[in-house]
Amino acid sequence: MTPHPSGPPLPPDIRAALDAHTTMTLAYADEDGPQACAVLYAVADGPAGPALVFVTSVTTRHGRALLGGDGRVAFTAQRDGQEWSALTGLQGRGGCRRLAGEQRTAAWDAYRARYPYVEQTERLRQAMERTDLWELRPDWLRLIDNGKRFGHKTEWNMTVHH
Repeated sequence: MTPHPSGPPLPPDIRAALDAHTTMTLAYADEDGPQACAVLYAVADGPAGPALVFVTSVTTRHGRALLGGDGRVAFTAQRDGQEWSALTGLQGRGGCRRLAGEQRTAAWDAYRARYPYVEQTERLRQAMERTDLWELRPDWLRLIDNGKRFGHKTEWNMTVHH
């Protein structure tokens, strides 16, 4: 189990689901209303618990919204093409922020470890290093696992033990 300094540890099945997926749909709101986008993520562990790190530029709509907003987002992560009877995936909420300095360096290491192809092409590596790196620190997670039984849920809340 992954400890969190101000809350309960992540249940092992939620951690396994975070590690099993690579793409999250990030939901946010800006002056034009709600919107969602898909981003690749990696899980980075640190003293404050797990974070989902992803790359996006501040010039994108979601980058501008994250930079200029309150940082609150929602997300889902699941595989495509699942049958409803075995559907499994995550729902979550948390705070999102752009990383800099040593925090960016540590998160970048986790991202490169998850996506080693980034290092294999010099042009891609240079482009990714110039792009902003963000962390989403979940404070609520729900795992849906219809493979266990229809509607099976495991929830985690940073401040309340379920």
